[in-house]
Amino acid sequence: MVRYVEAVRDGDAAVIRDSFAADAVWHYPGSLPISGEWRGRDRIVDDFLGGMGSRLQPGAPLHIELTDVLAEGPRVVATWISRGTAAGGAPYDNRCLGIFEVRDGRIVSVREYADTDHVARVLFA
Repeated sequence: MVRYVEAVRDGDAAVIRDSFAADAVWHYPGSLPISGEWRGRDRIVDDFLGGMGSRLQPGAPLHIELTDVLAEGPRVVATWISRGTAAGGAPYDNRCLGIFEVRDGRIVSVREYADTDHVARVLFA
């Protein structure tokens, strides 16, 4: 899971993709265009994460600060701060929490919690 967060921070698309099991599921809250259940590595990486990435300013880095990690067995709870610049130029600064399940070194499930009002105002306005 930490490998995935570091890959997002570093912009390493190959490691991001490799971090997920083929049958992974990502749950994102709210009523945004990206909200819901994303099934399968390709949909998660290409559609969900790619969809979020397209809302950020091209070429501008997304800074991920991993602030806390708690792990027990296959479950990892992590908190992080995501900072970047929206495509329209507004600053994006969100606190997030994710409950990850890992199997054989790959992420099989994520349930993310974030300030979806901030996401709506900054990335989907």
